[in-house]
Amino acid sequence: MIITQTPLRVSFFGGGTDFPAFYLSEGGAVLTSAIDKYIYVIIKKRFDDKIRIGYTRTEIVDSVDEIEHDLIREALRVTGITQGVEIVTMGDIPSEGSGLGSSSTVTVGALNAMHAYQGESASAEQLAREACEIEIDRLGKPIGKQDQCIAAYGGLRFIEFAKDGGISVEKVEISEKCRRELNSNFLLFYSNVARKADSILEEQQNHISERLDILKAIKNLAYIAYNELKASNVDCLGDLLDDSWVLKKQLAEPVSNGMIDKIYIEARKAGAIGGKLTGAGGGGFLLLYAPYCKQDAVRTALSGLQELPFQLEPDGSKVMFNCR
Repeated sequence: MIITQTPLRVSFFGGGTDFPAFYLSEGGAVLTSAIDKYIYVIIKKRFDDKIRIGYTRTEIVDSVDEIEHDLIREALRVTGITQGVEIVTMGDIPSEGSGLGSSSTVTVGALNAMHAYQGESASAEQLAREACEIEIDRLGKPIGKQDQCIAAYGGLRFIEFAKDGGISVEKVEISEKCRRELNSNFLLFYSNVARKADSILEEQQNHISERLDILKAIKNLAYIAYNELKASNVDCLGDLLDDSWVLKKQLAEPVSNGMIDKIYIEARKAGAIGGKLTGAGGGGFLLLYAPYCKQDAVRTALSGLQELPFQLEPDGSKVMFNCR
């Protein structure tokens, strides 16, 4: 039996510039971090040749081709496992529509578990590359590449996407004081709306050429935030997040709506400096930067929403248990 633990993430700045359709012509950059909320993947040998997949439903099939869970099916194909296994996924948050990168987290965690099941040790670079191959090349999902990278590498990262297709993943070195401030000043609330990101991301992807100036401004904010963070200027992130959210809402019409706008306005009135939805938009989790002295007021203003306490997570996907 193999058990992997793979972190979810919060994307701070640069989301959208990790789309190949943008960065292959303009270059992209994101500032993002793994968090201490996880998806677990368990794989073990079966007594027969069938394949059993357990998630929000259960599949028992005779061949990989019959599996309906597309991420698990393609991960099995990539790793060459064809029969006689049971695979179960479990998560700390809703499995879909969270905006915390759960799909890529599942893919990276499944690949890590399957490689370990076969006695192989996969690097973070390999896991990220194979996850991108599955989600973008094989399944044609309209997504970028930051989620696969941060799930595999973990930590607080500045990721650059080069025009030649290369990806640079840099660990952002900050002081312990700065890390404590980041952990203390960010709040995460569930908007009570689960949404399918694909339609929003598809609209965004289809209009990249029309919104190049917006995406360039979003990329520039990622560089500004990165440099401010390295200088331990944590408080400026709140204003930068607000700037980023204003830009993000211009990428696709469904990114926000009246309800989300109302929640955000109430949070800022209560003392939050800035924030954003953590994923494609339309719902999921709302990330807010609020000084500690204002946080109780923010919680009161958003009392109808469930808060998800979190800390930054230093590690990427890892094998927690290995008994082959």
